[in-house]
Amino acid sequence: TRDPRMKERKKYGLKAARRAPQFSKR
Repeated sequence: TRDPRMKERKKYGLKAARRAPQFSKR
């Protein structure tokens, strides 16, 4: 059966939904 839970959609400016954008301190 299909899992009815919503997937977190890809946010604008991020590589993926949960994944933070490419980060470099320096």
